[in-house]
Amino acid sequence: MSDAKSMGITLLRKRYFPNEEIDISDDDVLYVDDELLVTSWVPIRSRGDIKRGISYYFLNEGYKISKVFNNDDSLKYYYCDICRYEVNKEKKIYKMIDLLVDIEVFPDKHYIVLDFDELIDLFERKEISPKEYMRSVKNFSDLVTKINNGEFPYEVLDRFN
Repeated sequence: MSDAKSMGITLLRKRYFPNEEIDISDDDVLYVDDELLVTSWVPIRSRGDIKRGISYYFLNEGYKISKVFNNDDSLKYYYCDICRYEVNKEKKIYKMIDLLVDIEVFPDKHYIVLDFDELIDLFERKEISPKEYMRSVKNFSDLVTKINNGEFPYEVLDRFN
């Protein structure tokens, strides 16, 4: 296990709200191939309720799923970021563009949807393009359908703890 920087990999997270781009190349890379990037991390800002996480970047899908752990290392929830990716394989640059809508899936399999209002607000203010808005809604719909159909990728998410 090595941090992304030492592997020559650049990891970036772009957000619309707040409007920022953060280099997260200090995260440890656990696995990478053409379809999946897995990282281990600790919160950027200290939080009393979260100790660490493991993020699964589904590079050909419209989401990133993070296993978020409590201070006692028990699973708190799966945090799903609806997103899109810009990947430059030659330069080893992975940029995750957060499309605002999030889903928290709890160990008992119930879930809550977060930040849909932010997506709508930014779209109405023309701070996000119609294409990005529709991509977010589609990716959200696809993931919720998987969750509701029992197809949430638990098996893949159990590869790393």
